[in-house]
Amino acid sequence: MTSLTASLTLASRKLDPALSAVAITLIALTLADAPQAQATAWFVVESLWGVLPFLLLSIAVAAYAKAAGAEHLIAKAFQGRTAIMIVFASLMGALSPFCSCGVIPLIAAMLSMGVPLPAVMAFWLASPLMDPSMFVITAGTLGTTFAIGKTLAATGIGLLGGFGMLALMGTGLFADPLRPGVGNGGCAGSRIRSPKQVMWRFWAEEGRRSTFTSSAAGNLLFLGKWLVLAFVLESVMLRYIPADLIVLALGGTGLMPILTAALVGIPAYLNGYAALPLVNGLIEQGMAPGAGMAFLVGGGVTSIPAAIAVYALARLPLFLAYIGFAVLGAVLSGILYGLVV
Repeated sequence: MTSLTASLTLASRKLDPALSAVAITLIALTLADAPQAQATAWFVVESLWGVLPFLLLSIAVAAYAKAAGAEHLIAKAFQGRTAIMIVFASLMGALSPFCSCGVIPLIAAMLSMGVPLPAVMAFWLASPLMDPSMFVITAGTLGTTFAIGKTLAATGIGLLGGFGMLALMGTGLFADPLRPGVGNGGCAGSRIRSPKQVMWRFWAEEGRRSTFTSSAAGNLLFLGKWLVLAFVLESVMLRYIPADLIVLALGGTGLMPILTAALVGIPAYLNGYAALPLVNGLIEQGMAPGAGMAFLVGGGVTSIPAAIAVYALARLPLFLAYIGFAVLGAVLSGILYGLVV
């Protein structure tokens, strides 16, 4: 019995939580709803293909910087300019074409290269909310005023998270923001690296080639499996969460619908494009525009698939800070938009 228990314990430690969750979900879908299992698998393939260029580019940049010894040069570029970089990162995030899951590899690369955490947080929060194509579609669905409001909300939530994180850095909770095995293996991404001889043509040295290969492969495996799980859950949510339930939860006017919308957006948010007609329908049925803004902002950053991807990357204090800034930013965005409109 002791031997069996030891064997089971060893086997459980070898099971990967992300891949195990993917396998269990797909098996359950196959048994309960085989067509949906096939649709989910295809959804994952399409979603991965969509983020693959950003995934590979960010991983390659991080691996190149590590192999070449250029991490400290990149980090030094941000020394003494944190406030400026927060503003810049917020503006760039509001224009970048990353979704809440697709931005994860880039965030890992930025932290592993020593970019200050407040600037990273600003970009991280602003990026999933708006990009040029999303602006056009939002304007066509909800109107130009709403699209402009959401763009300002994306920038504002970036500033809120960036300067909020800057104020929290003195607590010491964020000295090691990445989980072990991410980026540079868990070393503090927010700290400036010690100088190291830079070799831009790193492939000329065997040791550096090995560093590049191992770093890229490790990050690809780690980030890839969690993105797969995130996309599996997104597909399941799109299929099984009824829109009528969301309508029931978010109806009405006043402050309470805004608070509810920011919180309901976490489990109920589908994706940036699918959510637009839903919010349009809710507003036509009497929901306050401010609640619609809170739902889109809060859900865009903190939806369950996005939260899983963030949790896989960040240690618990950073994860909680990310969620906290997102919910607070969503509520404030809804209140301000409701007052203006």
